[in-house]
Amino acid sequence: MKSIALLLIVGLAVGSLVAAAERTAESALAEAGDNRAELTKLLATVPEAQREGVRFLIANMPPDDLRSLTADYLRENVTLAYEALAAAPWAAQIPTDLFLNDVLPYASLNERRDAWRARLREVAVPLVRESRTPTEAAQALNRGLFRTVQVRYSTKREKPDQSPLESMESGLASCSGLSILLVDACRAVGIPARVVGTPLWTNLSGNHTWVEVWDGGWHFLGAAEPDTNGLDRGWFKGNASKAVRDLPQHAIYASSFRQTGLAFPLVWDRRIAWVPAVNVTDRYTAAAAPVPDGKVRLLVRVLDREGRRVAAKVTVTDAADAALKLEGMSRDESADLNNILSFLVPAGRACQLRVEHAGQTLEREVVSNARDEQTVTVALER
Repeated sequence: MKSIALLLIVGLAVGSLVAAAERTAESALAEAGDNRAELTKLLATVPEAQREGVRFLIANMPPDDLRSLTADYLRENVTLAYEALAAAPWAAQIPTDLFLNDVLPYASLNERRDAWRARLREVAVPLVRESRTPTEAAQALNRGLFRTVQVRYSTKREKPDQSPLESMESGLASCSGLSILLVDACRAVGIPARVVGTPLWTNLSGNHTWVEVWDGGWHFLGAAEPDTNGLDRGWFKGNASKAVRDLPQHAIYASSFRQTGLAFPLVWDRRIAWVPAVNVTDRYTAAAAPVPDGKVRLLVRVLDREGRRVAAKVTVTDAADAALKLEGMSRDESADLNNILSFLVPAGRACQLRVEHAGQTLEREVVSNARDEQTVTVALER
């Protein structure tokens, strides 16, 4: 039933966004109601060099934003966005359309409309001072931003779609909140960035949200999950490789401010159909490394007596193959719920699983599936 509901919602969203995509700034002003005067004032008072940006925002604003956002709020956002790009070493490499759609916007999804640019610019500029490319800057932000603003992943966050300031106020955020925060920090220093996500992995383990940044092309990274090997890496890469472009519940979407005729599926509020999106599934599936023949993925989760995830040493061996010895650390509560320790093991074979944590050792035999991945949960006794 969930899949059917999502299909219906995406279908309805397409119709509403197609209508919005045909708007110009002039026609959008007619939808602004009593707020038209604010937007008209903004258009009349911004510098000529920024007028293109203002017209872009007005033409693509969701209806509620058209009727509520003030000239002062939008002017600050536009001014700081243009200043950020002008100060960036990579400014000349950023096409105008990418600046308009992926640096200039004041929001990514349906989060609260914060005036976040000044605060995040103050935090981000020192972190990227030595960076000469968008890639270097995005990696520097992912390493230092969350520690600096003291925000961490937690399932106890107030809501999934937190604005940057909401996440910074509480110190907790979901993968969506972390991604929104990182996207806005990137935009605050002139890096084109957008939120990316899937409503449901094909293994039915849940949804996930991450970030893409532009440096001659789009590249992905997990928010608050820096990888020393660079971009286009992450625990979710294997899951993303199995996405299905033509099944809305299993496709991968990138957020857009420009109206596209396609809605970003917000799993926390399926009634919302006004967040534009681009289907980017093909790039993730085309770049996927296939699972070798004769192998399957074995996912291992370790829980304490209270059911909380813990970081434990996990070893996998195979009695029939003395050369097979795989080791890794299970994920604790600081990791995304779907970030599960993964091993490639022989298909349909008995493996010995050894878990070591806080002086406790557990061993169990696991027979891997013949074709599909499987998840094994080990519950500690103390």
